[in-house]
Amino acid sequence: MADEKKIGVYLCTDCGIGEALNVDELEAVAKKEFKVPVCKQHPNLCSNEGVQIIKDDLNNGEVNKIVIAACSQRVNNEVFNFDPLTYVTERVNLREQVVWTAPKGEDKEGTQLMAADYLRMGITRVQKSEVPIPKLADVNRTVLVVGGGVTGLTAALESSQAGYKVVLVEKAQELGGWAKKMYRVFPTKPPFAEIEQPTIGVKIDAVKKDGNITVHTGTTIASIDGGPGEYKVTIDRNGLQETFDAGSIVLAAGWKPYNASKLGHLGYGKHRNVVTNLEFEQNVAKTGGKVTRPSDGKPAKNVVFLQCAGQRDKDHVPYCSTVCCNVSLKQAKYVRESDPDAGAFIVYKDMRTVGLYENFYKSAQDDEGIFLTKGEILGLKEESDGSLVVEIDNQLLGRKMKIKADILVLATGMVSSMVPDEMSVNNLTPEYIGKMVQRETSDGVLEALEPESLILNLKYRQGPEMPHLKWGFPDSHFICFPYETRRTGIYSAGAVRHPMDAVQATADATGAALKAIQCMELTAQGRAVHPRTWDRTYPEIRFESCTQCRRCTVECPFGAYNEKSDGTPLDFPSRCRRCGVCMGACPQRVISFRDYSVDMISAMIKSIEVPDEGTFVLGFVCENDAYPAFDMVGLNRIAMNTNFRFIPLRCLGGLNLVWIADALSRGIDGILLLGCKYGDDYQCHYVKGSQMANERLGKVQETLDRLMLESERVEQVQLAINEWDKLPGILAEFSKKIEDIGDNPYKGF
Repeated sequence: MADEKKIGVYLCTDCGIGEALNVDELEAVAKKEFKVPVCKQHPNLCSNEGVQIIKDDLNNGEVNKIVIAACSQRVNNEVFNFDPLTYVTERVNLREQVVWTAPKGEDKEGTQLMAADYLRMGITRVQKSEVPIPKLADVNRTVLVVGGGVTGLTAALESSQAGYKVVLVEKAQELGGWAKKMYRVFPTKPPFAEIEQPTIGVKIDAVKKDGNITVHTGTTIASIDGGPGEYKVTIDRNGLQETFDAGSIVLAAGWKPYNASKLGHLGYGKHRNVVTNLEFEQNVAKTGGKVTRPSDGKPAKNVVFLQCAGQRDKDHVPYCSTVCCNVSLKQAKYVRESDPDAGAFIVYKDMRTVGLYENFYKSAQDDEGIFLTKGEILGLKEESDGSLVVEIDNQLLGRKMKIKADILVLATGMVSSMVPDEMSVNNLTPEYIGKMVQRETSDGVLEALEPESLILNLKYRQGPEMPHLKWGFPDSHFICFPYETRRTGIYSAGAVRHPMDAVQATADATGAALKAIQCMELTAQGRAVHPRTWDRTYPEIRFESCTQCRRCTVECPFGAYNEKSDGTPLDFPSRCRRCGVCMGACPQRVISFRDYSVDMISAMIKSIEVPDEGTFVLGFVCENDAYPAFDMVGLNRIAMNTNFRFIPLRCLGGLNLVWIADALSRGIDGILLLGCKYGDDYQCHYVKGSQMANERLGKVQETLDRLMLESERVEQVQLAINEWDKLPGILAEFSKKIEDIGDNPYKGF
């Protein structure tokens, strides 16, 4: 029969496997316990000869599901690459996590039992897996670019040059953004010492002449519905709306200056000649390079620049905006070019000129008319002629000093355009920007978040804009996946995602455009985007058993689900990252993948042979950090306890509590959850997975109480991938703790 499951098990004896293990006994496990029709050994399975044996069995129709018991699933993927739409392939890690971590010359029996259990779990997994049936569709391949500044213009041009259609939407009447308002720009060419003429006009002209790019200025986004490859975008221009399709989105909405009216203590709004760095820039541009006093237009002879005006300040902008030091150096040069006898004074907390901009800093230091000092402003007084007396605590000289200035320029910070004007960056609601409101529910009046609608106006169940990590910057795994947001198919670039200058924004836009293109092409193949780019499965829901609890629609880190009015989930496979968090969240266990399910993991747990004596521990490990950390332990030949068994999960956030109940009721003494670090500096590839696992762990007590077991039997450990060397100690410590608690009373039943 075409649907008959014919499993082939292939055992490699290379890399020390044959010396450390009795491979004949493993073959007996496959043949006698699982009755597999094909089981073969080979001394070098990853060789051409070894791979050909597997291919011959596939081509002859002898097998259609393959278990390769050899090296880690993280290596030799190109070697053991059999058509994933035709065959199911499962890897059993005998090398890195059994043989190479086995205690040398000791506990050969424990090592053999470990290998046998991993083989049992691998065969069980392949029994429960089916080949994927990808969601294929004719996706739209138009890139929507939101924002027409240097970032948006670059993203549009890069996408067009790659052969894709682009729709660029800019809310202002003209393209160019802040870059168009600059008089001069930072150095972009060696020796990176002198300011340069802006070139934004070249980009604007290129965009206007590009036949692949459609530009809408004076336009906002009314709504975005759908997902990657199938967005429905409605734009609004003076009340006239137009709807079109898009395949992916680059968010290049830019930045806005911090509200300087909050800096009254620095004289802003009180003294006429106290201005922001942006106002100073625009005034110089308007006068053609002349530095004049705002109060009366007279030439300025002395200008003081105050760095970190309201920045790195918990009451205003808590972070550094990265560009302000360079801006003040640039504007100090304006002062000197405007009048060679004029002086510029820069008062800083720290000068931060990264990389080759250090040459720019040195060129300012070499100018005898530019004075730099570390210090703070102690006081400010306006004279009758409009000039200012600025009192400074000069921390380099260790004394106070006064400077008579014509202008005081405040280096105010950059704020993401994701933040509404009326809100403060240091007081935003967590995760989603919005307001807390009182709502009547069946449980009484509860406080709930009402997300703010500002730029994208997404028709998503989780809100109209993207989640933020802190201070309004779009949130996702910024270390491993730059440009990514928690909305699949939407990539942020430029100062909307963190403060940066135009050169950085240009590079950022190029990367985001590439990611937007990649997303469309992967979606067309029915594949996930980062990190599981090979994955063509998607969540399948047994709606007849769904209780409309809304756990999946609320907990998905990426907003892959909308919902009907009764709470039934509406899934968008193209939004899904295949993390399995929804599967772990579902109390009814109605969500599964064709190769990953609650039932599968439960069956794997039940396939383990739990010994009647001795401490025995099961670990659930994240496949992204914890699993490769175990591989590194093996690569370094560091011995670990053989009383552990590990099951890799796509994400620890996919942990379903039924697995803990299954394991404990089987007599397993302890359960260790190994996941990524969470919190502000999280490392989870799926943003919130480890954190959600920890929250679910708080509910485990009920399960343990029901089983009359100690809560200490279940523990979660946060582990970074570079902390692999801590693993043997972590395992030994947990094993000792479980040993002290004593055997699981269910052992032997």
